[in-house]
Amino acid sequence: MTSAAAMTYNSLVDDIESYLERTDQATVEKIPTFVMLAEQIIASEIKFMGNLTVNTFNLVQGEAVVQKPARWRKTVSMNIVVNGQREPVLLRKYEYLRNYWPNPTQQGTPLYYADYDYFHWLVAPTPDAAYAAEVLYYERIQPLDSNNQTNWFTMYAPQALLYGTLLQAMPFLKNDARVQLWQTMYSQYMAALKAEDLQRLGDRQTVAVDS
Repeated sequence: MTSAAAMTYNSLVDDIESYLERTDQATVEKIPTFVMLAEQIIASEIKFMGNLTVNTFNLVQGEAVVQKPARWRKTVSMNIVVNGQREPVLLRKYEYLRNYWPNPTQQGTPLYYADYDYFHWLVAPTPDAAYAAEVLYYERIQPLDSNNQTNWFTMYAPQALLYGTLLQAMPFLKNDARVQLWQTMYSQYMAALKAEDLQRLGDRQTVAVDS
């Protein structure tokens, strides 16, 4: 298997072909789909520093609906700058914001935000100025393909990515005999990643309490 330092998208595809012992066109054409599915499943199971991102922007005066960054997955925190001071914008349910600020044409300093849909937030009150804003959020890692040869998965989770991709190939190949093997290998490496994830979250909470 390719080492963590050396894994690229192309080497992963080569490894998948070798492990599957399949080079027919139908299977090779599906490998990008298997890789994409494995990336999504790994990302859904863990939170990691590789996809923790800060985005800065300006709110638009009079606009309560704010566009989320590309590849957004989950918001951690939001704040704005008011009179030179950074102030938190607190997460609340969508219904709370609508009840709290029923007339979106009225404006004030934003105090709360909610998920409006997958691509937008709702803030309330509706901004009365173009406040500088900062959002800390988890994003979907740039997917692997022939033009994007490496990402967090190839650098820090190559084993999980390899065995996760092989596992995703099994339903297509109808190879039930190999499912247990790849599931076991995948679960082994994911358990290690999850342990690191829990430690990292614990460290983050400790820092937050002590700060």
